[in-house]
Amino acid sequence: MGEAMREQDGNVFFALDIGTRSIIGVVGETVDGKFHVLAIEKENHGQRSMLDGQIENIGAVARVAKNVIERLQKRTKIRLARVCVAAAGRALKSEAAAFTLELPTVQPITEDDISHLEAGAVSESEQVIMAQSDDQNDQYYMVGYTVTGYRIDGYPMSSIRDHSGKVLEAEVVATFLPRGVVDSLYAVVGKVGLEVASLTLEPIAALNAAIPADIRLLNLVLVDIGAGTSDIAICRDGSVVGYTMATIAGDEITELLMRTLLVDFETAEQLKMSLNQDKPVSFVDILGLPREMSAKELQEIVAPSVSNLAQEIAQRVMDLNGRLPSAVFLAGGGCKLAGLREKVAEELKMDPNRVTTAGNHFQRNAYSEEYNLNDPEYATPLGIAISAGLGLINDSYVILLNGEPAKLFRSGTLIVRDLLMMNGYNYNDMMGRTGGNLTFTLNGERKFFRGALPIPPVILLNGELAALTDTVRAGDHLQFVPAKAGADAERRVSDVLGEDFAGTVTINGARAKLDAAIQTGDDIWADRKETPAAPAEEAPAPAAEAKPAPAEPPADDAKQIRVTLNGEKLILFGKPGGDPYYLMDLLKFSDLDFQNLDKPVELRVNGEPGQFREVIKDGDSVEII
Repeated sequence: MGEAMREQDGNVFFALDIGTRSIIGVVGETVDGKFHVLAIEKENHGQRSMLDGQIENIGAVARVAKNVIERLQKRTKIRLARVCVAAAGRALKSEAAAFTLELPTVQPITEDDISHLEAGAVSESEQVIMAQSDDQNDQYYMVGYTVTGYRIDGYPMSSIRDHSGKVLEAEVVATFLPRGVVDSLYAVVGKVGLEVASLTLEPIAALNAAIPADIRLLNLVLVDIGAGTSDIAICRDGSVVGYTMATIAGDEITELLMRTLLVDFETAEQLKMSLNQDKPVSFVDILGLPREMSAKELQEIVAPSVSNLAQEIAQRVMDLNGRLPSAVFLAGGGCKLAGLREKVAEELKMDPNRVTTAGNHFQRNAYSEEYNLNDPEYATPLGIAISAGLGLINDSYVILLNGEPAKLFRSGTLIVRDLLMMNGYNYNDMMGRTGGNLTFTLNGERKFFRGALPIPPVILLNGELAALTDTVRAGDHLQFVPAKAGADAERRVSDVLGEDFAGTVTINGARAKLDAAIQTGDDIWADRKETPAAPAEEAPAPAAEAKPAPAEPPADDAKQIRVTLNGEKLILFGKPGGDPYYLMDLLKFSDLDFQNLDKPVELRVNGEPGQFREVIKDGDSVEII
């Protein structure tokens, strides 16, 4: 009888790197703070079932994965149940966006306020990306985001916690993956009967393997060159600060060899692997003719593609990093291309000694008695395993969201808000949307009615009511019922004139009935029927020169302030206690929808730039546009 298999326990980690050309599996366990590699298996796809890192044929990919799993189980005598995977950077989409949150009054800013503000900005980023998509039904998973700036009442701030203000703004750069990329990974794992224990990004995984944490204070770049994509991650000041990808990778070289030498894909792949050999290579082209070429001749053929790849990598690095990095590490099977390292250094105008292949640091976090772990092709599979096994990312555990394992990306502490955004929920799901406002004019006077407030979401963390800012930990159960939008403000003519109104009513010049619904922007005129004349001593009130602001009953009629707002006269009645009016008090009279702004707000007082906290005086001319 064969040796009995043991179950995969919490100290055994299994990583699958599902690449464009092959699947590499790594099984190991943590020993004294290092990852001990027990077995590595690799198998090429038998057909083009992957395209640029994206799974095209789920069934075909699952069959190859199953073969790798069975061989790993046979070698390790461990029955594998949970797997750590990574999503390719091919489909990463990043977008900058801003969001404005207006508080009821000037007040100290809490963590919840910041959470609402940042969630709104991230959702705005997603909306921009969705607007650019060919399929408006696309859904995206949030991978991570960086706040690039805050403002309080118009003033730039690096941190806003505990400061006081009313109008808060945040600018972010958020990164997303299309739902299809993530779901196809889960589909493959499900077909082979495993559970996803960890999900991260391939460039982050490769960086975790190639660049130890203690040297990340330097500005370093990791370029993982696969068959379909070249994923790029950048770190500085101790943490990962950005990731992107280049669409040129190893397949460009293979396809160039196919076209030039008239060979099939597999032959071209073998020739590509022979670029570094000294001896001539023999092959047969598609016409059946035997041929022989030296490595130098092959290198001359692929030189244009190698140059294109180096140019693309250099351009992406400079676009993302903004300056020359301290060093560049090249990883993945594609980094073995002859002359590529030197060409990348040339394109970046860097010392060639500062561009190197990854692998020198693998032994800092991992070791093996059987395998040479310095092979740069192992960067991603080792990185996936190391990231989970050594706790370098906080997604190496399961959190249940509405009964199903949640998809987790970000490293560091996770809060409820981030977890929800990583699983496709947006700002309106978490905070709700106030119903649409209704604005119209009645006999020349502006009327304004606010929409109803939203019904808040229900958030239960391990059965207890929770907030969006609560921390989520391994093994937690989160139940979430999205918020519901508030009802739009609705009014009929009778609501504003009274059920007993007698006279004629026109809406936008057309006769209307009392039960007619009012729409935003309507111009309504109501002419009451003649009534008996008033006693002689009761003279009609003189026409007002300026329309009063649609506000609460004035506290002090004697202390009126007359201003001009966007060219229209406006009367502001005195505040209780004699408090002054600030520019921000006029926002609600500006007809701007501050929840859905698509460009910055310009403030001017008497022709000069204004600030939200600027005191407004009698006679001032204000522009809010």
